[in-house]
Amino acid sequence: MLTEIKLSVRSLVEYVYRTGSIDNRFRTLTPMTEGTKAHKAIQSTYAETDQKEVFLKTEIEYDSMVFLIEGRCDGLLFQPDEILIDEIKSTSKDFSLIEEDSNPVHWAQAMVYAYIYAKDHNLQEISVQLTYVQVVTDEQKKFKKRFTFQELEQFVIELVKEYSPFASLMKKHRLRRDLSIQELAFPFENYREGQRKLAGAVYKTISVEKNIFANAPTGIGKTISTIFPTVKAMGEGKLERMFYLTAKTITRQNAEDAFSHLKKKGLCLSAVTITAKDKVCFKEETICQKEYCEFANGYYDRINEAALDIFSHETFIDRATIEEYARKHTLCPFEFSLDLAFIADAIICDYNYIFDPKVSLKRFFDEHKKQSVLLIDEAHNLVDRSREMFSAELSKSNFLPLKREYKDSVLYDSVTKLNKYFIEIKKKCSEKGQLVLKELQVDLIEMLEEFVRVAEMELLQQPKSDSQQFLLDTYYAAAGFVRISKLYDERYVTYVEAEKNEVHLRMFCLDPSHLLQQIRKKFRSTVYFSATLLPLPYFTDMLGGTSDDYTIKIPSLFGEEQTDVYIQQLSTRYHDRESTKKHLVEMISQLVRERRGNYLIFFPSYQYMKTVYEDFISSYPDISTIIQTNKMDEEERDQFLGMFKEDSGQSLLGFAVLGGVFSEGIDLKGDRLNGVIVVGVGLPQVCLERNIMKEYFQSTGKNGYDYAYTFPGINKVIQAGGRLIRSESDSGTIVLVDDRFLTQKYQHLLPEEWRDFQII
Repeated sequence: MLTEIKLSVRSLVEYVYRTGSIDNRFRTLTPMTEGTKAHKAIQSTYAETDQKEVFLKTEIEYDSMVFLIEGRCDGLLFQPDEILIDEIKSTSKDFSLIEEDSNPVHWAQAMVYAYIYAKDHNLQEISVQLTYVQVVTDEQKKFKKRFTFQELEQFVIELVKEYSPFASLMKKHRLRRDLSIQELAFPFENYREGQRKLAGAVYKTISVEKNIFANAPTGIGKTISTIFPTVKAMGEGKLERMFYLTAKTITRQNAEDAFSHLKKKGLCLSAVTITAKDKVCFKEETICQKEYCEFANGYYDRINEAALDIFSHETFIDRATIEEYARKHTLCPFEFSLDLAFIADAIICDYNYIFDPKVSLKRFFDEHKKQSVLLIDEAHNLVDRSREMFSAELSKSNFLPLKREYKDSVLYDSVTKLNKYFIEIKKKCSEKGQLVLKELQVDLIEMLEEFVRVAEMELLQQPKSDSQQFLLDTYYAAAGFVRISKLYDERYVTYVEAEKNEVHLRMFCLDPSHLLQQIRKKFRSTVYFSATLLPLPYFTDMLGGTSDDYTIKIPSLFGEEQTDVYIQQLSTRYHDRESTKKHLVEMISQLVRERRGNYLIFFPSYQYMKTVYEDFISSYPDISTIIQTNKMDEEERDQFLGMFKEDSGQSLLGFAVLGGVFSEGIDLKGDRLNGVIVVGVGLPQVCLERNIMKEYFQSTGKNGYDYAYTFPGINKVIQAGGRLIRSESDSGTIVLVDDRFLTQKYQHLLPEEWRDFQII
């Protein structure tokens, strides 16, 4: 039986013909925003008998494989003396640099379409045309060639022949993968309590192409319980790939560990981890230009050989493996990881590669997504992360320096208008320097579109300098703002904050649920899971859940006897903090003297933490303490956590910020952590943004205060408390410091295993 290899025309020709270097010096973003317009403008000139966006497909047998090749050609033109395939390409390049054979990929793409059409219609000859459109000037340049069917047939056979070693490797890999999955057993001796239930729910979700929200407790093994059933579904042909999405590096490690366990049990599956460019770059500065970086120079001449090499020898391709092969083949490790991800069975990466409109993986087309599953770890983080991704901001200080710098430039009129706009809108602000606008500021968007256009002209002509870097940063900020404006609807507001000479303007996504829903619809299934997807109705709503989605809530594995829960009846409200600080310090010292050990104490703000810390160390200098500082790097964070040692013989208090780097995603097992104290109910700081959210959700029939303040706050509390019990053998003390924890409202929001508490 012949193996089917399905691929797009573009994928085929790029694999064979793409050459040259990575060159990320300035290129206009206009092709991204205007490319479709350029295509439509050309297509609008076609005759009535002509066709556009014509879907074409063919089958070619080669080396025990059937290649199913398909794509859409831009134009099919019927002229008196010939039939013409028109391939339209938008560009920002100077037209003098574009010659007939400047880009072999473009000709190859058009020739494959010509071959398919000629084959289907028994044509002996057919013409091919490349139509280039300069997106800034609207100029056009056309090149035309005529081919016999035999020439096109020979050309396409050679293409397939060049592609076949890679296709053969992928064929063998998939046979081995599917066979290994059929024989794959759960990688541990037994399922933990609730683990089989979660794995079964994930498998069913994928099988019936649904989505699920799973609140699964710490210790259940959520990572393997989601990956294992997804792998099983892949082996049955239900999907082609999975994305394991994380918010933090440490949870990425959990996914890599899960795949490692499965590999030891015989799984043969390719999994690639994508790490941020600035973390993996081999050079001192991240300058992706061939003159500076040998790993960018000639990248596309070496990528195919490197891909064959790594996939011939590796399955689980983490950061270290990518760096090893990238050095071996002299490749940019970041771009290498993206190219590998396009081929891999599993991709481990940050949320933004799927959800952020500014950086998402554009090379994954919708037909790929429909055969993919999203596993979203620590899904409670996605609410605020997506809200940030779907928002955009600009300031007056983006444009005023440009007005001074570019007095004799085409930029001057544009930045003058924008500077004036910020001055005028500042006058409309309240005495507090605030203004909230519900409608999209169309006049601002039009001015920004004009700025982007003229800034491109300046940047394309100007040599690199400090002033150009400032212009470039502002250009990207303005272009990003324009891009986000296309998403603007009733779930957005625009707010302004003015202070002294500065004016900040932000398009703010109040409710990301609709946009998240639109993105996930393109995928076969989405699995949202977390130990603190609480309150569950709030998160299903905010993450775009519908009545068709599944939900599952698995009880905690750990017994109430493992945790002593106390509530300290003190007010931590802002105006009471000074008066209750002494009682708080005394309670902490008494707890540590009665129950020696290591403690994490979480505060709602750096300032509050700092004042309590200073009072504590002056009153009790004999007790060891350590404090979280602002903007700690990875090494400093590791040093902080390294202070928590087992059987050290003395107590240690770690002062940290609620919702910060130490309040989730860390494991201090056994006697490394004996207690957690959470000061306050976690409410976000009262600010304009939160108050706008409160009013918005109130207007939609929800409890606005809960959506803006209470629910995000209690989630941080549960996250912090969850640092304590990480395994069946852990035990310790949780102290919740705030009288509001004793109210009926908060009692209902606490995890069930915390409800058997004592009052201090």
